[in-house]
Amino acid sequence: MKLYHSIGPNPRLVRMFLIEKGIELPAVDVDIIAGENRQSPFLAINPSGSTPVLMLDSGEALAETTAICEYLEELHPQPPLIGSTPEARARTRMWTRRIDLAIVQPMTHGFRAAEGLPMFKERVRCLPQAADDLKATAREGLAWLEARLGERPFVAGDALTLADIVLYSFVEFGALVGQGLDAGQARLSAWRERMASRDSAKATA
Repeated sequence: MKLYHSIGPNPRLVRMFLIEKGIELPAVDVDIIAGENRQSPFLAINPSGSTPVLMLDSGEALAETTAICEYLEELHPQPPLIGSTPEARARTRMWTRRIDLAIVQPMTHGFRAAEGLPMFKERVRCLPQAADDLKATAREGLAWLEARLGERPFVAGDALTLADIVLYSFVEFGALVGQGLDAGQARLSAWRERMASRDSAKATA
């Protein structure tokens, strides 16, 4: 197998997942700034033009971060990052989905509609008229999560899961594009510090 990756939070989260699993794969850098992912050689691998992509030994290409991580978990169940029981897997998937809908999607679209507009306007549909509302939605999602994190060390409980890796990748991305954590979000800030101390975070920074 090999991984096609680039800059950005989605490729970062898959690289973090690999490191936490102890999996090493050859990697191919894709220059998304130059639009390499929107040109025919890469589009033949992934018609959506997104990164990352996991190329299987069979020649099949797997795109979409959750699908890639789920596949890697199936191949390498230890250490479990999605879960070792049906309940744990359901819990991880629940929180991962909540983070995706409430934070990742509005944050990403808010960036593309504002700071990222010059890069993305000719590549995907952007909504500059909705930029402020999209960013506000992401802030509300983070505030909602702050209120529900409680004293848990990780999003889904006592152990690191895919939900934490997804959230951390986008919290760090948000900090770079003017959508960082609010100063009063003490629980998320402490969680972020715990995540930043992990080798997987340091290696992909």
